[in-house]
Amino acid sequence: MRIGGLASGIDTDNIIKELMNAERIPLNKLEQQKTKMEWQRDAFRDVNKQIFELERLIENRRLNIGGSTVNPKIVSSSNESAITASGSSSAGNGAYRISVEQLASREMHVIDLSGQDFTIPTGEFIFMTYDEASKENDFQAGMYEKSITIEEGDTLQTIAKKISDADKNVQAFYDEKSETFVIETTRSGIHNLNENEDEIVFSGGNDDFFTQLFSAGTYEKVDAKNAKFTYNDVVELESNENKYTLNGITFNFHDVTKDENVTLTVAHDTDKAVENIKEIVDKFNELVETLNDLQNEPVYRDFPPLTKEQMEEMSEKEIELWEEKAKSGLLRRDPILSSSLTNYRSVWSSSMSEAGPISLLADIGITTTENYLDGGKLEIDEEKLRKQLEENGENVNSLLFGTGEGTSRGLFTRLEDSLQNTINQIDKRAGKGSSTSQSYTMGRQLESIEDRIKAFEDRLKQVEDRYWRQFTAMERAISMMNNQSAMLMSFGGNM
Repeated sequence: MRIGGLASGIDTDNIIKELMNAERIPLNKLEQQKTKMEWQRDAFRDVNKQIFELERLIENRRLNIGGSTVNPKIVSSSNESAITASGSSSAGNGAYRISVEQLASREMHVIDLSGQDFTIPTGEFIFMTYDEASKENDFQAGMYEKSITIEEGDTLQTIAKKISDADKNVQAFYDEKSETFVIETTRSGIHNLNENEDEIVFSGGNDDFFTQLFSAGTYEKVDAKNAKFTYNDVVELESNENKYTLNGITFNFHDVTKDENVTLTVAHDTDKAVENIKEIVDKFNELVETLNDLQNEPVYRDFPPLTKEQMEEMSEKEIELWEEKAKSGLLRRDPILSSSLTNYRSVWSSSMSEAGPISLLADIGITTTENYLDGGKLEIDEEKLRKQLEENGENVNSLLFGTGEGTSRGLFTRLEDSLQNTINQIDKRAGKGSSTSQSYTMGRQLESIEDRIKAFEDRLKQVEDRYWRQFTAMERAISMMNNQSAMLMSFGGNM
């Protein structure tokens, strides 16, 4: 704590404060430079996030994640309560007749223990289920043993959990209200194809837990069944699930049809295809608008970032309005964004050599808008696009999503490549949220500014200490002079 001006009467504290405010001007500029660069970094990252969303959308559509993009199929059923279906892009258009004689079901072992005093034995007990062959785990298809260990204090509920945990193909539970213990397969249908073999085989023996459990109450076994159905009145098929994929169509069985055919009609879903393509175009137009706005934002040089002291003197609304102008133009005329826009536009004017009768985006009704102020946005002639999808669906898919090289590469795939290139450039310059400062250009620059700020703050502390030493020396000199003057006055008064 420093107190000045005792001898001189000078407001030392305020004078030094004003002197330090002048000394801090270069530091304020450094802090404003740092703040502005942080804003630029965050603006770049926001752009990258938007570019990534478009790039991921195109990738998903190219890989047909969630269904075919250009050639989706719609399947209608004459009896949706019994059979529904979905079709892949390879499904042939037309009508298919299906009749379901039997649904797939699970094997179940149900024991009614109501009124029974069942004593739970302890020890290790074995049951077996069928497992498919697995190269990863190096075993062949067949029945494999699973064991549970029952200990003192175990209840029927804890034993049921142990059974469920011991084998992914089996689940068990005990319902206290009905006093019913159930062991069943987790999958429907017959997987163990050996004759007269069950899906779950218990070890047996008078001292076996399962033997005692089954004999303690009323026991009922329900055998597993495969789904049985007839395809187009001729082909009889079975499935251990209540679904079956045939010719690119996945049939889902919900009920038997009582010897009646259900007709399922497969057709090209043009509406969905147009919607998928429009989603990409709309997302691209949003990106173009964002980049154009950022490129052309005005720069307000009279509105630098506010210092902490300035913020303390302003209201929240005033700060918001100030920073709105201060953040304007952060990415104006940025070379990464401007070159990226140019690359995106060049994609639309290029051709694709392996798309049959169509080779340009304009051939399917997608063109850039006539208004140059739109900066390269796309517009769709839906009627033309629908016609090409219906007549040349595979060619449209090649034009947009072809994965070849050079001119054999689809136009949306080329855009995806350009987007990824922009993402990489921005990452090198502005990094990601998880990036270390040394891994990207602006991070290294910010660290350098931070080092300069710390060094300047150390120097300011030294300057402030020097000012206080100087003013303190002055106060001592004035105090000595005052003392000498008082002594002389006192000496003169005594003469």
